[in-house]
Amino acid sequence: MLESVLNVRFFAKSCVVLACLCAVHFIVALFFYLRESPSTFTNHRLIPSDSHLVTSQTHRIATLVIQYDNGTVETGVNKLIYTNASVIKDDVEKPTVLESCPETSPLLVGQMRVEFSETVHLDMVRKENPQLVMGGRYKPSDCVALQKVALIIPFRNRDEHLKYWLHYLHPILQRQQLDYGIYVIQQEGENTFNRAKLLNVGYTEALKEYDYDCFIFSDVDIIPMDDRNTYKCSSQPRHLSVSMDKFGFRLPYKQYFGGVSAMSKQQFQKINGFPNNYWGWGGEDDDIFNRMTFQGMKISRPSGDIGKCRMIRHSRDKKNEANPLRFKRIAHTKQTMNKDGIKSLKYKVINIEKDLLYTKITVDIGKP
Repeated sequence: MLESVLNVRFFAKSCVVLACLCAVHFIVALFFYLRESPSTFTNHRLIPSDSHLVTSQTHRIATLVIQYDNGTVETGVNKLIYTNASVIKDDVEKPTVLESCPETSPLLVGQMRVEFSETVHLDMVRKENPQLVMGGRYKPSDCVALQKVALIIPFRNRDEHLKYWLHYLHPILQRQQLDYGIYVIQQEGENTFNRAKLLNVGYTEALKEYDYDCFIFSDVDIIPMDDRNTYKCSSQPRHLSVSMDKFGFRLPYKQYFGGVSAMSKQQFQKINGFPNNYWGWGGEDDDIFNRMTFQGMKISRPSGDIGKCRMIRHSRDKKNEANPLRFKRIAHTKQTMNKDGIKSLKYKVINIEKDLLYTKITVDIGKP
């Protein structure tokens, strides 16, 4: 009997000890639970907007995210892993690294028919060139252009000619896979026209907008008849309008450098650009030829077949009569070239007009 009583007492004490241990365990567990509970609840926060590791698309869509203890960040539309200040996004496309465009574009078609019988409207030209951006700018979307080309057009009172030029040249330049911009430099007022000085202005103004490395100087009335006559620069100054219908598709003389020409930035600076003091028609291209010769350069040209061009027929412009001083000035190129040119250029910008097809800059270049 005594032994039974002792067993009951031992059992009761054991139960009390066990209950105490359970209570202690419960208190300890509750303590740690309450201490750690804030991190177990959902934590809403914003991804910093200046994080360079999140794509611009993520900035727009995944601004509100949920972060869990294991480091996973989740939104309703995107899933991200946010670990050690880096973001990995499952469905983000990796940036495409474009290769350089080929030396000869595969898009060229060769000889083209050029006609001036049908009226051209600029709205039509804009619709035909949907890849252009404001200012007459374009670059290939599937490769990196080999050159950045600025096309400079000296201009005054030639709106109809400009329409034809834009109609034909934009598609050609795009097939040639150029990164290019069109700059129409318009002389203000009715003073004698100065083509060469306007070309210097175009060079200067174009470089204010983009780091061009090649410059095409083109009259507004000359259209190439073959897109293999690429409007880009080479190791030597390049004459592009070598075979015009005006001259029976022949080069008028060996030193001729008029119409359409190309020079790199380095070549243009080496000869101090065009002269500024040729007012009226003629002489400036021969001056340029002399400058290149004195600097040890040689003219590069395409073949006569590829270099064929058409000129829009027109009468001589008023205030662009033949320059009576041109022969005298040409004879002194060597003495004047270092002080008359891009280094001494002075002009005033009156207006800049941005169209989808071109940038037109109206300037006051003074008078003779």
